[in-house]
Amino acid sequence: MFRLPWVSRRHSASKLHLVMLLAAVLNSVETAATFCPNGCDCDDETLVVSCVQANLEVIPIALNPSIQRIVLKENRIKIVDAAFQFYGDLRNVDLSNNHLVTIPNNSFEAQKQLVELHLKHNKISALTERTFQGLKSLTVLNLRDNYLEILKNGLFTSLTKLEELDLGQNRISRVDPEAFQRLGSLRVLYLDDNQLRGIPSPALSPLNALAELHIGLNAFSSLPDDGFNGLSRLAVLDVTGAGLDNVSEGAFRGLNALRNLKLGGNKLREVPTRQLATLPRLEDLTLGQNDFTALRAGAFHGLSNLKRLEVCGAKLLTTVERGAFNDNANLESISLNSNKRLVSMEDGALAGLPNLRHLMLRDNAFVTFSESLVAWGELRRLDLGENPLVCDCELHWLSEVLAARNSTPVVCAEPQDLRGKSLKGMAPDELGCAFSDPRRQALVATLGGAGLVLFAGLALLLYYRCRRRVRDALKDYKNRAISRKEHEYQKTFSDDEYIVRAAHAQQQAQVAAGIKPIPVTEL
Repeated sequence: MFRLPWVSRRHSASKLHLVMLLAAVLNSVETAATFCPNGCDCDDETLVVSCVQANLEVIPIALNPSIQRIVLKENRIKIVDAAFQFYGDLRNVDLSNNHLVTIPNNSFEAQKQLVELHLKHNKISALTERTFQGLKSLTVLNLRDNYLEILKNGLFTSLTKLEELDLGQNRISRVDPEAFQRLGSLRVLYLDDNQLRGIPSPALSPLNALAELHIGLNAFSSLPDDGFNGLSRLAVLDVTGAGLDNVSEGAFRGLNALRNLKLGGNKLREVPTRQLATLPRLEDLTLGQNDFTALRAGAFHGLSNLKRLEVCGAKLLTTVERGAFNDNANLESISLNSNKRLVSMEDGALAGLPNLRHLMLRDNAFVTFSESLVAWGELRRLDLGENPLVCDCELHWLSEVLAARNSTPVVCAEPQDLRGKSLKGMAPDELGCAFSDPRRQALVATLGGAGLVLFAGLALLLYYRCRRRVRDALKDYKNRAISRKEHEYQKTFSDDEYIVRAAHAQQQAQVAAGIKPIPVTEL
């Protein structure tokens, strides 16, 4: 084929220009691939990009395409666009604290290896079943603190490997029965701080692998029978601050694996003893900020595995009765802090607790403590601070207990001259003990009394066993005394004394017969 020379030259020049343009584009793309925006930290070795408070309004598209983690917290990003299509190797994405309002369908379709997606503290109000399409490896999804109101059926069906789902602090008032369909691997679910008016039991029942459920800070008034049906592996249940004033008899039925139950911040007027007794493996129980007036005898009957109990901030609690923990020999820790009216723990309230090692009685209304309340010396942790203690001689034992350990400060409230002073190591005379430690006084008195009783007993025993000998000895002594007197009376006189005494006797006889006596000198 014939070609004009200038045409050939023109074609060659165009080809060369095209090659040069392509090289420039490729060079530009390669340069852009490693571009790191202002305010970001890009590490091509660890494949981590961090753009915290970088004032970004869009997701960067010119980062290293091999990045595995991107942190875009605290920016002004409003939408998840197609930018993630460029980063197919991502494992972790954090878009928390932005201005996201919506997430277009299939936005994460390229993220087949994504494991964690954090979208908390945004303004997301709606999701669809295609929002998370493609996230087949996702195990953690955090949507806390958004504007979600309804969880529709099939919303998370594409997340078959999801293990943790945080939907707390939204505005959710409705959970459809199949909202959690196909979440057979889910282990942790947060639905706390929403607007639920009841336990969404039908939606929860398919979650047979669930280990933790946080559903407090809602608007419940009661826990119904079998409200957690199907959650046979549940180990942690948090119903804090849900407004409960009633717990049905079978509310916890079937929760045979439950070990940690939080029922604080409700309106319960009594410890739900019968309801709790259906939880054979319960170890941790939180019941603070309820309306109890007393922890009554047998309040925790049936909870033989209970190890830790917390009843803090119960504004009406005044008394812990004797036998309150009768069935709880495995208790290791009791925390009864900040109960402003708690003034009495009856003797025997803490009896029968051989494993008790942590006792917190801080910020209550105690004015004294009984020495026999607990084996104080065996406690590893003791907190008696911020109680209005009257420091007198009856608390000298506590002064010695505190002196022997590194415990939190215990300060006197009364009497006036001891106010604000530490009770720890306080001397007996400072506490008004007149002579010595009252315990030592009692010990001396006891020993003295015992000695007297023992001496009297021995004396009586000796008397009864030796009374004949004693009687014979006394008789013999008496006879010998009489004999001694007779001997003294009959002892020999001199001749002169005998004559004088005889004459005197004769005169006495004559006087008695009426005969005038002859003077002794005339004889």
